[in-house]
Amino acid sequence: MASSEELTATGYIQHHLQNLTYGKLPAGYVRHNADGTHTELAANTWTFAHTAQEAKDMGFMAVHVDTLGWGIFLALLLGFIFRSAVKKAHTGKPSGLLSFVEFLVEGINSVVKDIFHHKNRLIAPMGLTIFSWVFMMNLMDLIPVDWLPMVAQVVTGDSHVFFKVVPTTDPNATLGMAFTVFALMIMFSIKEKGALGFVKELTCHPFFAPKKLWYLNILLIPVNTILETVALIAKPISLGLRLFGNMYAGEMIFILIALLFSVGLVMGFVGGVLQWAWAVFHILVITLQAFIFMVLTTVYMAMAHDNHDEH
Repeated sequence: MASSEELTATGYIQHHLQNLTYGKLPAGYVRHNADGTHTELAANTWTFAHTAQEAKDMGFMAVHVDTLGWGIFLALLLGFIFRSAVKKAHTGKPSGLLSFVEFLVEGINSVVKDIFHHKNRLIAPMGLTIFSWVFMMNLMDLIPVDWLPMVAQVVTGDSHVFFKVVPTTDPNATLGMAFTVFALMIMFSIKEKGALGFVKELTCHPFFAPKKLWYLNILLIPVNTILETVALIAKPISLGLRLFGNMYAGEMIFILIALLFSVGLVMGFVGGVLQWAWAVFHILVITLQAFIFMVLTTVYMAMAHDNHDEH
């Protein structure tokens, strides 16, 4: 729970959906304290947000500490797991962790080969990294929603501290990954086709007049540019929002089910059954979302390497 005080259902939900935000509040800003008092800041102050409104007022430069912290921690954990597997690698029959890692590597490599038919040694490792990292971040959704936030409250001594533990329920994380993929798309596209080829792809597709009517291309260039630019920008936005939307919805359902535990013994039992059932189904969801993110990334990389110069 957010505090020792009684919370409404709305307050409980809002507290669990708010990130631990660190940012700057301007001089003269009036902070509303938990005890009902007010504090006016004498100077620009970098601090943790005490309310959702403060997090909003911190603006673009605010940092979601919980999202970054868990994302980095899970990345390091994955690095440790894979490094341990590599150190145990041998020519005999694998078992345990080594067997699982080999199965994962071979499976991802097979999927990438089926989609990506060009030569780039970066794509398969990138696919493996994306799948395993997104899966681990999604997997945090299976931890009961109150456990880690309550640990954070005990550690910080603040019963009002915000603490989200599923990085992929934060659009900043999912869109950050998606726009990194977008930057790689642009980079590989220019590398493979040249700057002129990239511009030509944006301006001469999908419509192009026959050579006899070449002058019509001048009129088609603005239309092609608008259509191709919209299609290009839509790729990272849809990639990031798809993952965020599915994981956010799953987290919301866990929070709503958790509310049943505060109703009574019978509803608490029902909530326990529902939590278990949703967690079992959610294992498929978190795996599928990680796989989709990896597959679409590989597809976009293949599209960046394709050369459709028809003239």
